[in-house]
Amino acid sequence: MSDKKTLLITPQTRVGELLDAYPELEPVLIEAAPPFKKLRNPVLRRTVARVTSLSQAARVGNVSVIDLVQQLRRTIGQPEFVHESSDKAAVDTGAAPAWVDMIRVARVLDARPLIDAGQQPLGQVMRELSELEPGQIFELITPFEPAPLIDKATARGYRVWTLARSRDEYRTYFTSG
Repeated sequence: MSDKKTLLITPQTRVGELLDAYPELEPVLIEAAPPFKKLRNPVLRRTVARVTSLSQAARVGNVSVIDLVQQLRRTIGQPEFVHESSDKAAVDTGAAPAWVDMIRVARVLDARPLIDAGQQPLGQVMRELSELEPGQIFELITPFEPAPLIDKATARGYRVWTLARSRDEYRTYFTSG
């Protein structure tokens, strides 16, 4: 558990760590982006929040990580966050990369029912990815950009592209590197 006097809020701060130190910030997070309402689910709070950084959460909520950190800091009286680079938390809405070919989609998982039920699809997604044949694509459908999952997959060498079809439908495509 973090100590309030030592936890300085940054884009790298884990959501679980933040809420352990400053439980009064939960409504501020939820107000910042509706997808954060899921933090009220005890299962997601114990699992996803423990590994998700504010930077990743901002991507999920489709909000500026700098604005989010500034708002959280102001609420608890921390000094303004000084940043040197631009906010890169926005979803890539550009053209699909050349490797994204819908004919190559071999597996699809609509994780929205799982997420709505308070379940974490990370394990199932990682199993699906491990079963992909070279050249195949896995499509994941979620109600928000699955930033922590994307980071985990890219760290394991997968190529990833996300398409925001609407405010509550994101399609993320994965293929082996």
